[in-house]
Amino acid sequence: MRQKRRFARLGWILMLVILSVNLSGCIQNPFQITNSYDSYYEQQEKAETEELKGMAEDLAVIDAGSENTPGFQSNDYADLLINDDTREVLKSYRCFERVYPASVTKIMTALLVMENGDLDDEVTLEHDIDLNEDGAVASTLSKGDTVSVNDLFHGLLVKSANDCAVILAEYIAGTEEKFVDMMNERARELGATHTHFANSHGLHDDNHYTTAYDLYLIFKEVVKHDAFLETAALKDYTMTYVTADGREVSEYMQSTDEFLLNNYPVPEGVTLYGGKTGTTSMAKACLILLTENDEGERFFSVVMGAETHDDLYKSMTKLLENIVNN
Repeated sequence: MRQKRRFARLGWILMLVILSVNLSGCIQNPFQITNSYDSYYEQQEKAETEELKGMAEDLAVIDAGSENTPGFQSNDYADLLINDDTREVLKSYRCFERVYPASVTKIMTALLVMENGDLDDEVTLEHDIDLNEDGAVASTLSKGDTVSVNDLFHGLLVKSANDCAVILAEYIAGTEEKFVDMMNERARELGATHTHFANSHGLHDDNHYTTAYDLYLIFKEVVKHDAFLETAALKDYTMTYVTADGREVSEYMQSTDEFLLNNYPVPEGVTLYGGKTGTTSMAKACLILLTENDEGERFFSVVMGAETHDDLYKSMTKLLENIVNN
C-alpha cells in the first residue's frame, strides 16, 4: 500500500514537471520526435546514391553536434541559418525535427512547375477548386476561366493562393494526387528524406510534414531558377485572366512576406532576394529566405513554428543579424 502511494506521488511529480515545461514559454512541437539525428541519417543512408553523394559536396551537411547550436535559444519549432558560400551551419535549432510546412510547401510546387511546365502555357479551369478549409487563401478564379501558367505561378508565390497550387498541380500531372507523388519523388532525389507531402499547397494534413533541413535542401534547388527569384521578390502583382463569357478580369495580389512590404525592416547590410511564407494553426508562422551580406555571401535562413507573425519576423531578424560581418 505504501509502495502504491509512492508510485502515485512520483506520477504527480512527473506530471508537474511536464506541465512546467509546457508552460515555460517554448512552443511545443506537435510531433514530439526523439533521436531525430540518428533517424534522419539512417533514412538518408538508405536513400543514398552516387548522385546524392556528389550533390552533398555542395551542401551544408549537419552532424549530430550541430543540430542544436550551443547557446542558441529559440521559442520556435525549428530554426536554421546556413552560409551557402562556405556551407557552414551558423545557427541551428531542432533542424531535423518534423514540422508542418504550411505554404512553404509551395517551394516544391514551384520547382516542379519550372522543371516540367512552360510559363507561357494557358490553362482553362475544368472545375472549381474546393480547398475544404474555411478561410484558406485563394484567387478569384472559377470554372471556365482561362489563365496563363505564369499568372498562376505568381498567384502561387506572391499571394500564396492555394487554388493556384492545385490548378498548377493538375496542369503538370493531370491530378493533384499524381503531382503529390512527383513532389515526394523529387524530395527523395534532393536528399529530403524526412519529408512527406500530401498536397500541393500546404493546408493542414497530419501526413504532410518536413524538417527545416529538408526545406533548405529543396529551397537551395528552387533558387537556381531565375523565374522563382524574380517572382518571390515581388511586393505585389496583378493577375489577369479571361472568364468563360470572354470578360477580362484583373486581380491585385500583395506579397505575404512582410519584409518585402517593409512592415519589418531587413537588418542593415542584408540584401533580401525572396523566399516563402507559410501559416496554419498547426504549423504556426513559418518563413524561408535567401539573403546576401555586403561581402557577397549567400545565406539560407529558416524559421518554422513561430507563435505569432511578430515572433516570426523577430526570430528571422535575429538570424539575419548573424550574417552581417560574419
